Amino acid sequence: MAAASVCNGRGGVSLCLATAVGVKALALSAFTLVWTHSIAKVDWQEDWRVTPAGLELVQARVKGTGPGMEPPPEARLVDGWFQWQPQRAPMPEVVLGNSGAAGEWRLCHDGQCGTLSEIVGHPIGANVTKMSACKDP
Repeated sequence: MAAASVCNGRGGVSLCLATAVGVKALALSAFTLVWTHSIAKVDWQEDWRVTPAGLELVQARVKGTGPGMEPPPEARLVDGWFQWQPQRAPMPEVVLGNSGAAGEWRLCHDGQCGTLSEIVGHPIGANVTKMSACKDP
């Protein structure tokens, strides 16, 4: 995924990724966060919206089940994925840890995906990345 411009200049909100090195703002209002479970090696996907109230989790999907990754009772199997719509308020910040055991978090937007290291332009390593909505100037 090519890095997005720092701000969209429309006075809206962007996605900010805060790493140990600095902050990168991506001019997007929706994205999918993807990762692989470190033990079961099963993919998880979450669709998010960036809103003035924070980050809103719209839908979650998991490509199988296993210990610690059971889909909730309301999940439905669609094309091999258990899918559900979490009911939670927008969050001001989402903290992404990295154990190194399952590869990096991947962020997808407009049909393109990239690792967080590729997107922010430096290796993330085992450091935490914080996602939040940031206001454009």
